[in-house]
Amino acid sequence: MGSRIEFQTARGTGSGYLAGGPGDPGVIVIQEWWGVVPQIEATCDRFAAAGFTALAPDLYAGRTVPLDEPDEAAKVMMSLEVDAAARELSGAVDELVRRTGHPSVGAVGYCMGGGLALLLGCERPDAVTAVVPSYGVHPWAEGQPDYTALEAAVQIHCAGLDDYFTPTAAEALAATLRDRGREVELYVYEGAHHAFANEDRPEVYDAGAASQMFERTVGFLASHLG
Repeated sequence: MGSRIEFQTARGTGSGYLAGGPGDPGVIVIQEWWGVVPQIEATCDRFAAAGFTALAPDLYAGRTVPLDEPDEAAKVMMSLEVDAAARELSGAVDELVRRTGHPSVGAVGYCMGGGLALLLGCERPDAVTAVVPSYGVHPWAEGQPDYTALEAAVQIHCAGLDDYFTPTAAEALAATLRDRGREVELYVYEGAHHAFANEDRPEVYDAGAASQMFERTVGFLASHLG
């Protein structure tokens, strides 16, 4: 089990959920639009059990949205200031580097967190060497990732029945990154729906696809973080 911590950012003090040992490679885990809910904390715990130090920055400053209120979650997500979120994520990167002693970290994000993971990779190419967007979307008009700055390897996960981040969109993202010389892996989970790894949402959860995605993510991170 992890714990809540505070860390310094360019905008002041950030907070988040941290799990794992101090010497293990660091992974930023970026929330869905619900906030840093227990399911995100459990995801950090799983990464810790797999040998990583996982930090989920709380981009909503302690606020969470019930899983049965998607309209409210959409409103909260769209009110997020992307520049401010990027600064907080960057501070989380520095905190993980400091705590772990490793100069590079990975960034894993789910839904809106997937879009932010890509943005973080572009904002911090000095430290982020592996990015894993899982059914990732970037719904904001502002703050679109500048892929010319990205140095990280990328592993993309997409649900075959996803209406938000479709397989076509995933293929287009992979092509864009490959055109820029990046190492890219793309996995499409046929028959799975958006957010299929969220075990607290039985209407979309797919245990087989979720397990396979986690195993692939862990292997990818291990190969790029050491």
